Amino acid sequence: MIDIKKVELPSSPGVYKFINKESNIIYVGKSKRLNKRVKSYFQKQHNNKILKMIKEITKIDFVISESEHDALLLENNLIKEYKPKYNILLRDDKTYPWVSIKKERFPRVFLTRKYIKDGSEYFGPFTNVKGINSLLNIINNIYPIRVSNYNFSQKKINDPKNNIGLNVHSKNGNTLILGFAKYTKNNKKLLSEKAYNENIKYVREILKGNFKNVKEHLINKMKEFSELLEFEKSQNIKEKLKLLDTYQSKSIIVNDKYNALDVIGIIEDSKSYFINYLKINNGMIMGSESLKIKKKLSLEKKELRQIIMDLKFKYNSVNNNIISNINLNKIVSNNLKSYIPKAGDKKKLLDMSLKNILFFKKNLYNEKKERKTKKLSILLDLKNKLNLKKIPFHIESFDISNIQGKNTVASMVLFKDGYPNKREYRKYKIRSVTKPDDFESMREVVFRRYSKIIKENNLLPDLIIIDGGKGQLSSACQVMKDLKIYNKINVIGIAKKLEEIYFPNDSIPILLGKNTQELKFIQNIRNEAHRFAITYHKQLRSKTFIQSELEEIFGIGEVTRTKLIKYFGSIENIKKASKKELFRTIGKEKAEKIINYFTSIPKD
Repeated sequence: MIDIKKVELPSSPGVYKFINKESNIIYVGKSKRLNKRVKSYFQKQHNNKILKMIKEITKIDFVISESEHDALLLENNLIKEYKPKYNILLRDDKTYPWVSIKKERFPRVFLTRKYIKDGSEYFGPFTNVKGINSLLNIINNIYPIRVSNYNFSQKKINDPKNNIGLNVHSKNGNTLILGFAKYTKNNKKLLSEKAYNENIKYVREILKGNFKNVKEHLINKMKEFSELLEFEKSQNIKEKLKLLDTYQSKSIIVNDKYNALDVIGIIEDSKSYFINYLKINNGMIMGSESLKIKKKLSLEKKELRQIIMDLKFKYNSVNNNIISNINLNKIVSNNLKSYIPKAGDKKKLLDMSLKNILFFKKNLYNEKKERKTKKLSILLDLKNKLNLKKIPFHIESFDISNIQGKNTVASMVLFKDGYPNKREYRKYKIRSVTKPDDFESMREVVFRRYSKIIKENNLLPDLIIIDGGKGQLSSACQVMKDLKIYNKINVIGIAKKLEEIYFPNDSIPILLGKNTQELKFIQNIRNEAHRFAITYHKQLRSKTFIQSELEEIFGIGEVTRTKLIKYFGSIENIKKASKKELFRTIGKEKAEKIINYFTSIPKD
């Protein structure tokens, strides 16, 4: 479980993501104040479901938004994208409504939860259904519009539900509409198709949130009514203007004006670049990440390009458009297009990205995170030097240990983000090999490890390091081929004598410089696997020795020997144990047999 005291969170509105040890998002929530909301999970009494969720949290990510409204929309997007297991309430297909201006001769304007790509215009989505219905009523009072699916072949049509009457007839080839307002006996005004479309133009501006032209139009009408001493009508328009002033229809979180693009905000200091990445798909923010890269070369160099491409790969981004606060055209590949927005919604998205970086830079970097940045740089260099498919954030390494073919064991150590994850270490007692054979032992352990991962549908590593040369590497590769994962994972072998790096199907190894960070990193992982295997081997040998020694004592059976081994760990500790300890562990009668046996053995 994460230590919430060590987590820094902003007081801004935004979305928080709870992540487990498998790097899966298990819950997404939104709040007007992120720090207060997230910490409340760890300070209050909760039901069993929430308590279980809290125990699984190993990391907390967040995205700062401009408003609580945007946070709610972003929360909805992320829940539908990642389907976190603890988001029960929002995991169905419910979504927020849009306002549609239908692509028709006399366009209808109505609320819908279905987004149909038929050329119609959509505005929203809207989190407050009551509020948007009020706005539609305001729009209809200001600019009478169609809300039902009328059949224009009819001459007269009534819409009692909306209290609207419609009288259609033609004059000189032009369709005219009578009574697009509340139905009254004195309403005889004819509305031409041109005038109706002029109304739709103002409706469109209101839904976009561009009220300037609409307000000018209404202010002029209000002045006309005042001059005609029609103060009631003038006051009515004034109230509508006030409602328009307080209403905001736009959201930068969900906006259909842009379909798919990447937002990459970059700021720098003397030593590092800070990068925030936002993935936009179908007009929605679907992913976000902030990271820090130590400066090596200028921005035009390949290191930054590689980071950008790896982020796109990680978030499965296939679009070719990037917006940023710097010109990336000289950095990214030729098939990608980068530009700097100066105004509008894309500029707001970029500002949001930069806002996330500034908080990230200001509050989240302590000494531990600085070390993590250095490891990220090494991982990136390792990817480039070894020409790996992707940055090896998840590495597993295997080693075999035996003495004269007895107690053959294997170890698997796991490094995550460049650091050992000791909770995920595994040790194996080799079952199929009775004589010294590192090749067959490697086959067994690799098969046991990855057949289980496949069965349990867990994540495969980015890189496998085999302690040994061509023989051990070939053994591991054959098993990976049998399991059909050979082409999914990078695998290398490292031979001890010259520290050569072997690749599958390549008889000629490569030599990394002895003092390079990449080689030292690989050696560190290999040595950790070796240490873990040797430690396990010594434990087995010690237990075997104790077991055989204790077998010499009459009246001490298997169950008692196991208790002694488990409690004391070694013969020396048993010899040094007090009568009280032995009595408590195995009882008085058997303890006396142990004491008598060891006191009867002559000392050198």
